[in-house]
Formats: sequence, structure tokens, C-alpha cells
Amino acid sequence: MSANVTAPADYRAWLGDLKARFRQVQLKAAVAVNTELLQFYWALGTDIVAKQATQAWGSGFLEKLSQDLMQEFPEMKGFSKRNLELIRQWHRYWTSDAAIAKQAVAQLVSIPWGHNLAIISKCQSQAEALYYVQQTQAHGWSRAVLTHQIESGLWQREGKALSNFAQTLPPPQSDLAAQVLKDPYVFDFLSLTPEHTERELERGLIEHITQFLLELGAGFAYMGRQVPLQVGEREFFLDLLFYHARLHCYVVVELKTVDFEPDFAGKLNFYLKAVDEQLRSDHDAPTIGLLLCKSKDRLVAEYALSDIQKPLGLATYTLSHTLPEALRDKLPSIEVLEAELGGELGGGDE
Repeated sequence: MSANVTAPADYRAWLGDLKARFRQVQLKAAVAVNTELLQFYWALGTDIVAKQATQAWGSGFLEKLSQDLMQEFPEMKGFSKRNLELIRQWHRYWTSDAAIAKQAVAQLVSIPWGHNLAIISKCQSQAEALYYVQQTQAHGWSRAVLTHQIESGLWQREGKALSNFAQTLPPPQSDLAAQVLKDPYVFDFLSLTPEHTERELERGLIEHITQFLLELGAGFAYMGRQVPLQVGEREFFLDLLFYHARLHCYVVVELKTVDFEPDFAGKLNFYLKAVDEQLRSDHDAPTIGLLLCKSKDRLVAEYALSDIQKPLGLATYTLSHTLPEALRDKLPSIEVLEAELGGELGGGDE
């Protein structure tokens, strides 16, 4: 049906009903506009798909519908032909699996339309898409943050860190702690050479603390870097210290720029013991350790964690942006950087 032919009676009747329904949407309280509008979009998508399947309405149908709705509601940008096509695509995306669609609709209409479009355009499956809908709903992500999380593969990484939480924490805490950690961590906001030192990495993460906290995930509060701990006659320094609001515990993050070695786990276990003794209060859950290494041999890591008494997770990290070869010769040497940072940070135990 082209846009310039006379519309059949059933179309005109349906269009009249559509206009009346949308006027009702406009009368709803402003705070509910997004939910009401997306519920209308969902019903509209249902109608469009059903009517194109059962009526002899050709390719001009959406153009005709767009013109008629925009004439009646000129202030509405959502009735462009392109947006009507997206509404149809959105509806088809979710109704391809009826079980998930029934579960998802109430959540879909609770996040903005632009977020919905970003999710269906970037996710490879409904299960992945539903994950990002739920995370957006839970954390109030902006569209930019949502897009970053999808493109960094958060769904594939969350809960994938190797840990001994099942053996060292009670079930509710162990499950939640496992979900909090991911593998790998993506530090694509850093520009470091492949030969970066641990202090370069540490300093870069703190200089970009907002992006670092976003990558760590919701609930992390930054407490400090190179945090001193006095044990006996010696002073030790934690690379990074956080507190997690949902887990109600301290989280010690240790950075390593090399492959995982078993003695790293033993040293972090020692740090966790010290934090539990010196910083943890009666209201805090047991302190958790996160060891970030450049790479790991999984079997070696599993052996190393199996006899560790404190809750410890192990993950790798990636740097998406490194400095070009042409610029590396212009940088100060690692020795110079270490000397400069050593004066600033103090003689921390590494």
C-alpha cells in the first residue's frame, strides 16, 4: 500500500484507535512518560507485525502510518518512518523467543528507548541483551556507559575470575563475591608500552580512577594506593585498597605485570591477614584479595589457590591502547621512571 492511495476502512479505524490510545499516553504523569511511551511502542510493534502479516499492506504502509501520526502529533519525533521500523525490529527481536519476551517486557519499558536500541544493535543473543537491560535498570547506566560495557564484553567477563571463594566464604557472600570479579579486566583507557612497570600501571589506574572504578564495577570505593601496614618490625605497602559497599568488606588489589607465580598468592594471603587484623571492624566481612596479572596458567593458579586460607581471586588484564613503536624511544627509561616514582611513593614492598 503506497502512501498516496486512499486508506481502507479497517486501516482508518485502526489509525483512529491508535491516535486515541496515544493521546491517553500523553496525559500520563511526566515521571512515567518513558515507561508509558515504551509500553505504547511495544503495543504498536505488536500491531505493526500482526497487521503486516495478515493484511495486504505493502512497503508503503510504514511511510503512510508515519505521515498520518506525525500530522496528528507534529511534536513527536518517535513517529518517523525510521523509528517505526526500529519499533518493529525491537518487537521482533524480543518475540523471537516467547519465554524470554514474556519475562523481559516489564524490564524493557523501564529503560530509555535509546538504551533499548543500543542493546539490540550490539548484543549477539537475547540472553546477553537481557543481561544488559537488567544491569542498566539496576545501576542507572547512561547510554555511553552501557555502550562501553557492551563493547568491552562485560557479559562474557563477569564472574569469570578464578577464586577460592567457595572454600573460604559462606555461601551468600561467596556467590556475590564471585559475581563481583571478572576476567579479564579491560584497561582500554590507559596508554602504556608493553614493557610497562607495575608502578606505571598503578599510577595510570589512579590517574584515571573514574574509568577504573567503572571497570571494577558497582560498589567499589577507592581507599588509597601504597597503603602502609606495619607487621612486627617491618612495613609493607598494599598496591590498591578498596571497600565494597555490597560485600561490606575491604578489597586489596595487587598488580603484577608478569605471568602469575604461586608465591604471589601467598604474599597476598599475608596482606589479607594483616588487613583483617588491623583495619577490619566487627561489622565488616572478611577482606578479599584480587590479584591482577598479565597472564596466568590456569592449572598452576588452581593449585596455588587451593590451600590459601583467605578469600582470593585471580584475574588477568588487557590494555587495548599501547603507544606506537615510533614513540617508545622518546619515553624515559623504566629505570628513570622507577627512580622518579620511588621518590614519590616511598620504598614500598613490591
